[in-house]
Amino acid sequence: MLLQVVSTISNSSLLQPGFSLLNFDGHVFLFGQKGWPKRSCPTGVFLLDFKQNELKMKPATFSKDSCYLPPLRYPALCTFQGSAESDEDQYIIHGGKTPNNDLSDKIYLMSLVSKTSKKTTFQCIEKDLGGDVPQARYGHTINIVYSRGKSVSVLFGGRTYTPLAQRTTENWNSVVDCVPSVFLIDFEFGCCTSYMLPELQDGLAFHVSLARNDMVYILGGHSLQNNTRAPSLYRLKIDLPLGSPSVTCSILPGGISVSSAIVTQTSDTEFVLVGGYQSDNQKRLACNTIVLEDGRIEIIERASPDWTPDIKHCRIWFGCDMGKGSVLLGIPGASKQLVSDANYFYILRCKGAEDKEEEVTAQICSQTLTEDLGDSTPFEDSEEFCFSAEASSFDIDENDTYNEDDEEDESETGYWITCSASCKVDINTWVPFYSTELNKPAMILCSNGAGHWVHAQCMDLSESMLLHLSEANVKYFCNEHVDLNKGLQTPQKLAQLKKQPMKPLRKKAAMKLTTPVKKSFLRRLFD
Repeated sequence: MLLQVVSTISNSSLLQPGFSLLNFDGHVFLFGQKGWPKRSCPTGVFLLDFKQNELKMKPATFSKDSCYLPPLRYPALCTFQGSAESDEDQYIIHGGKTPNNDLSDKIYLMSLVSKTSKKTTFQCIEKDLGGDVPQARYGHTINIVYSRGKSVSVLFGGRTYTPLAQRTTENWNSVVDCVPSVFLIDFEFGCCTSYMLPELQDGLAFHVSLARNDMVYILGGHSLQNNTRAPSLYRLKIDLPLGSPSVTCSILPGGISVSSAIVTQTSDTEFVLVGGYQSDNQKRLACNTIVLEDGRIEIIERASPDWTPDIKHCRIWFGCDMGKGSVLLGIPGASKQLVSDANYFYILRCKGAEDKEEEVTAQICSQTLTEDLGDSTPFEDSEEFCFSAEASSFDIDENDTYNEDDEEDESETGYWITCSASCKVDINTWVPFYSTELNKPAMILCSNGAGHWVHAQCMDLSESMLLHLSEANVKYFCNEHVDLNKGLQTPQKLAQLKKQPMKPLRKKAAMKLTTPVKKSFLRRLFD
């Protein structure tokens, strides 16, 4: 195994934990980076050009019939052959974190339309699904299996946010493990079916999955509920008869306690597992060879590369499979650097990577080499756009046009937003304001229109009032919309009862009154 240093570039800050790499015909593309310069590259997809150990990034374009694709981080993706007539592979992309830290439940198909020396064009299509549609999540995997001449996608694991109905001020931004359901997705008919298997007890986020023919192997993963990385190894067998599919699960021995590892394929049946985490504070520097053959799996420990001192001593690392037995690794840069979020990058070339590539039916799917470590690391998972590259630093086709309407998804609310004109929250200097805050600023939902999140601190809400509103079943309107919804203010104002004015007493009626009665009545009437 050969570890090679990649020269840093001015735009390397775009590569942050959670990115994905797509390999089309040997060309590697970056997807899901942080702080993408959307004015320079509306698609957010870049060709990674490695020449003489130097990394350059060239923006790619989408065809006119493509849908909007946000730069998702920690999605599940795998390759998929669209039809028997076409040899070209497509990428399936599901879930992930949106630019504003919300979660996506959408699924996309991305294919290469054309590539020249100056321009690469992709087509991206959003697929409509029915049935048991998987909920929004990240840190999960998706694979393709083949049985009886048919194919189906298998989705499993991941993490999601606490449902809105269960959120309080204390846990409104909490992350939970997904229910350990196995989803089969049929792209031909656009339907999903979920299966609950007794062998699977945890959602196992940031696990590794490998698929070959009609079997999927699930290795490692992290359980938030138990805070464990159990040495688990499961085998899912998918049978696709003419009727309903059949899914069975077996627990196998010889698993590995690891999360967020990367798997790269080196031959028809051989894969290499790199890195990951053994615990919250300990990286896994060991490597393994994984062999899938004749319906069985074999995991063998292998010699590790000569890790540099920087890699050995850093707390976190991240990366992704580049294809053809190569892995792109990144570690945080030194704090003394002028650019605070700059990173160092390496390419790990595994043995057999130079061999002639063979056509195989094996699929691999692993998460990028860092799980969501939260605010305990310098790499905050918030995603307010910070343009770290100038437009002039990219080669732009002058004929490319920018359609601002395509970015409607960026309006989805998240933790680090400008919630109002007087918003006080700065992602660089934010400190807890309420005693109930843990890692993110407390927010409250404004019920105006479709609803939107605002920071409780910016709305000048006291902590007692915030707790009351989070527990009470009332509507809240932010400072900018409260005047538009006076009838629904929180707390709602009680309407004053209108008093009917008394009709003046006619003169004739007053004369009929006896003198004592008339005097007392008129006194009370005009007093």
